[in-house]
Amino acid sequence: MKDRILVTGGTGYIGSHTVVELQNAGYEVVIVDNLSNSSADVVDNIEAVSGIRPAFEKLDCLDFAGLDGVFAKYPGIKAIIHFAASKAVGESVQKPLLYYRNNLVSLINLLELMPKYNVQGIVFSSSCTVYGQPDKLPVTEEAPIKKAESPYGNTKQINEEIIRDTVASGAPVSAILLRYFNPIGAHPSALLGELPNGVPQNLVPYIVQTAIGIREKLSIFGDDYNTPDGTCIRDYINVVDLAKAHVVAIARILEKKQKEKVEVFNIGTGHGLSVLQLVHAFEKATGVKLNYQIAPRRAGDIEQVWADPALANKELGWKAETNIEDTLRSAWNWQLKLRERGIQ
Repeated sequence: MKDRILVTGGTGYIGSHTVVELQNAGYEVVIVDNLSNSSADVVDNIEAVSGIRPAFEKLDCLDFAGLDGVFAKYPGIKAIIHFAASKAVGESVQKPLLYYRNNLVSLINLLELMPKYNVQGIVFSSSCTVYGQPDKLPVTEEAPIKKAESPYGNTKQINEEIIRDTVASGAPVSAILLRYFNPIGAHPSALLGELPNGVPQNLVPYIVQTAIGIREKLSIFGDDYNTPDGTCIRDYINVVDLAKAHVVAIARILEKKQKEKVEVFNIGTGHGLSVLQLVHAFEKATGVKLNYQIAPRRAGDIEQVWADPALANKELGWKAETNIEDTLRSAWNWQLKLRERGIQ
């Protein structure tokens, strides 16, 4: 019998790619998503890509009774991958309470229900934002957790603490915290990708929407940072590579290979790229010229951060494999496919 995994936020960007990889690896998946930043037809596309239709429940993770009902309806859930969260840095600065309610209560609900239904472990979608502006680069998992630059970043820090405290209290669960850097790109099939509702908050969707003419121009926030070209530097990781890290983490929990009950891994490429370098890499990969302008700095942005992924490489046997040109080309192909489907 296949091990059953619950994926919250499973119709979202990273969630949908992870569901495909879980199904490819032989797991049975149950998705819970409130569709606040995705749409139900993603389930059809997951089926088209993987050949398997996951179970899907439209539900908000803030609904404790509803979540309880999901565990009862799908007995034997062995582990959870928790993606469901609000995730835009800028929006979190403007709407902090929305972020604290969504991102904290959804996790608390899951942790309360796990022992009741004998769920062994949880893989938590964390972020490099917990490091703030690091003292040393690249960032290892030992780097100090800095005061968060945004409410979004703070929710990730607090959620990590909630998980640690829950496990330390003797709850019969274990956890793997995956601190991702900047996921970009789309599935090679061009059937899954990043499709934010409204104006994109992330860089690559804005790039491809500008390239195809949906947005007039791309704004690059600040060119006076202390970096070689003055623009912020990030570690951009292919979303399929990232999805595969979750599959390895689930196996580690279920096969009881964890060295500690709470483990932390950086999931990145180990290479930093500036915003301008990313723009030029997109132009090179696709042959499309971008209309962009330099704009003032944006609140909450960190100057530069990239991963030291050595621990994940060694312990999980996982490595980022897709190069930046192929990744950006996949994002562009996804955007072209959306237009073909009449979505944008």
